[in-house]
Amino acid sequence: MIKKKRKNVVTIGGGTGTFVLLSGLKKYPVNLSAILSMADDGGSTGVLRDELGVLPPGDIRQGLVALSESSQLMRNLMNYRFENGGLEGHSFGNIFLSALEKVGGSFIKGIEEVGKILNIRGEVIPVSEEDMRLIVKLKNGKILQGETQLDHNKEIRRIGIEKIYLKKKVKACKKALERVKKADIIVIGPGDLYGSILPNFLVEGIAKAILKSKAKIIYNCNLTNRKGQTDGFGLADYVDLLERYLGGQRIDLVTYNLRRPPRQILERYKRKEGKGVWVESDDEKNKGRRYKVIKADLLSRKIAKSSKSDKIAQTRSLIRHDPDKLAKLIFSLL
Repeated sequence: MIKKKRKNVVTIGGGTGTFVLLSGLKKYPVNLSAILSMADDGGSTGVLRDELGVLPPGDIRQGLVALSESSQLMRNLMNYRFENGGLEGHSFGNIFLSALEKVGGSFIKGIEEVGKILNIRGEVIPVSEEDMRLIVKLKNGKILQGETQLDHNKEIRRIGIEKIYLKKKVKACKKALERVKKADIIVIGPGDLYGSILPNFLVEGIAKAILKSKAKIIYNCNLTNRKGQTDGFGLADYVDLLERYLGGQRIDLVTYNLRRPPRQILERYKRKEGKGVWVESDDEKNKGRRYKVIKADLLSRKIAKSSKSDKIAQTRSLIRHDPDKLAKLIFSLL
């Protein structure tokens, strides 16, 4: 019997959305490479970045833990946040990765070492090894500096975003470009568009490599919208914005969640983000588009919880995709 060659699956994103995706995909027989944004500058990551001059470890840590097949104790250790003292709010994993970068002189080497310790299934790759700083331009022309502004600046919620760009050009990590080139499937999202996904496309070489790739490209559409960023967006609006930053129509498949969360949870989102918080499927707008929409129940039944010491806990989503449902659907599309 001829053994089937494993598919090369590349994920692009960051934050909790990518953690959920990788947690499910690692259970399947694929060659998995996770390319993660390096724009984060909030919370523990932001402090370490500014005080130590290191690359942002937060999203990388989450990716490593998601792919880990080590003990639950080791995974808990990497995610452990100190609750008091001078280290209050810091994640042990963030400190560990930053220390390895300092000792070894290379962020990539540090990631590889932690990958061995955690026995990860796949690989975690920073989109760039250069200092990546996000700039946000509001619809009134005002300029804000830093990815953390997306979560904490009230003007964004009131005025809205016109566009984002990088403070200075940064080149893509060589390994990231190699993996995109060899990919059979590229999976984008889920995750915050402006904070976790679009910054990857701003890195020199990434968007071009995706456009040239022969891979099938899947986009996992978000569950909810964010005020000032994606107000009232439907599925088609998400795809349009993605392809605007990509520089061409390239999305082949879009996954869309059919199940609604409990009413009391959705009401909490509406109070925070306003009307139109739930992402609609946009069936009429999708007609005649090059991409195909795959609808399924992809919602996790669990309500997300966070550590009391997590200083940006209030910015994280309560409802998320279910890792197993999402991974099963994506694997079926292979």
